[in-house]
Amino acid sequence: MYNDFIVFAKDIHNKLQSIINTLNVERDRLKTALESDSDSNGTQAVITNLQNSLVQAVQQNNELRVRLNNIHANSDISELTEPVMNSSLSYNSLYVSASDIFFDAEEFISTNKENEEIANSPERRGEASDTSSEAGSISSEEGSVSSENSDGAVSDYNNQHNVVEDIVNIKNMTGRREKLPCPKPNTEGLSLWSLLRKNIGVDLSRVSMPVALNEPLNMLQRLCEELEYSELLDKAVELEDPYERIIYVAAFAISSYGSSYYRAGSKPFNPLLGETYECVREDKGFRFIAEQVSHHPPVSVCHAESKNFIFWQDLRIKTKFWGKSMEFQPLGHVNLKILRPDSPDHYRWNKVTTCVHNLFSGQRWADLSGELKITNLDRNITCKLTFVKPNYWSAKRNEVVGSVIDERGNVVRKLFGKWNEALYCGVPPSAKCIWRPGTMPENYEMYYGFTRFAIELNELDPEMVKHLPKTDTRFRPDQRLLEEGDLAGAESAKLDVEQKQREKRKQMEELNIQYEPKWFRSKIDFNGEETWEFTGKYWEVKKNPGFSGMSFEQLW
Repeated sequence: MYNDFIVFAKDIHNKLQSIINTLNVERDRLKTALESDSDSNGTQAVITNLQNSLVQAVQQNNELRVRLNNIHANSDISELTEPVMNSSLSYNSLYVSASDIFFDAEEFISTNKENEEIANSPERRGEASDTSSEAGSISSEEGSVSSENSDGAVSDYNNQHNVVEDIVNIKNMTGRREKLPCPKPNTEGLSLWSLLRKNIGVDLSRVSMPVALNEPLNMLQRLCEELEYSELLDKAVELEDPYERIIYVAAFAISSYGSSYYRAGSKPFNPLLGETYECVREDKGFRFIAEQVSHHPPVSVCHAESKNFIFWQDLRIKTKFWGKSMEFQPLGHVNLKILRPDSPDHYRWNKVTTCVHNLFSGQRWADLSGELKITNLDRNITCKLTFVKPNYWSAKRNEVVGSVIDERGNVVRKLFGKWNEALYCGVPPSAKCIWRPGTMPENYEMYYGFTRFAIELNELDPEMVKHLPKTDTRFRPDQRLLEEGDLAGAESAKLDVEQKQREKRKQMEELNIQYEPKWFRSKIDFNGEETWEFTGKYWEVKKNPGFSGMSFEQLW
């Protein structure tokens, strides 16, 4: 009963997700039609066709809902909590092909006699119900048919019928917390101009910022957040075609920027020298460790591994203030090794520049610009992704265009999309959707714009305390106090830890002591650049004898 129900549940969940993707695709097509210079009669015809397509999509949604309700009525899920908790079903990543979007739902419906009866129902004959007529109408508000980046996209069937919740409570699938302990504090009285006006054009990594500008996550945790869509790498390892593999690697690289769309209003904490962060995700199949190996210049390094991939990077960020905007220029490289049985593929890529606008007035927003180049070092295959910088007069933002280039310099695949919405491969309208971000949590605006994955990163339970080193970010007092809403306490704790760090650095300089990281070591790569290598000792020590008997620097 358990196994049969989970199979049905996953199938229905995928079909419902396909319906949502259909709505998103049709919405994008409608936007394109409205923005074109065609005459009004032609535009009206296009709108009518799109409206009909949307109505059909919602009707398919209704049919799937009935199918799911019948499955649920014949199944007892009262004892399903534990099996589903450990299932590999993910709520925040999708692999959606064009065929999945446009055809699978109809094929699924037509396989059952019960669905033939549904086909003769008023909804199927075009006598739209309240639900279908509401979703089928096109209003001037973008939220009427929204993308998966908000819960509004699924509210039509989720709120009225609780379809997905009847299968499994999505928010609790990982067994971790659903939201932060406290909403973001009110920072209206903070004057950024008085703080930053003397630092125009300089590197802000040496400037102490008020804690009110921070979010309750650390830069080391932000490195881990880049693995939110690690399922893309699990998918890549299954593919035989090297060009298809690099496409999924490209989607993974873009997915690391997806959450930035909602996070322009705050910045992560700067790690202290020697600070670490560990993350073990059995549900995603990877384990992650990061360490701050240098303070000036600030260098954060990380290493993650699973049965399908090894991921590592060293990150240096230069921050500059330009009057009304702030720019973040990342240095260093990201490395990824796909562990295929025949031969591993080693990929390397750079990161692009992020600029946050409207620092002092209006709604802050971020744009990304530059070229992200992914190179398969073993096969000499490259993928170039250009993050288009919007000009002053353009309403288009967040666009990404790219191509996959073979060993002879020929373009073999084309990519396009938006780094906060989706990445497609091919040519519209038959392009294949490679990646789309998951739905945002409820009231995410009140909680720093965190995704569900980000909400879980700083969670600390009593059992975890026993197995973490004292240098782990989750023990950092200023970050913990900010998460709990104590702005004054967080500011005081931040000043305290920064003062201790300055004193420690001064003492090391006086004694001519060079800091030695515990878990990473420096080396020179084949390009003659300094990089950092994980020693592997962290997991060995954690397993035996553990961190309780080790000596660590007092960071806070």
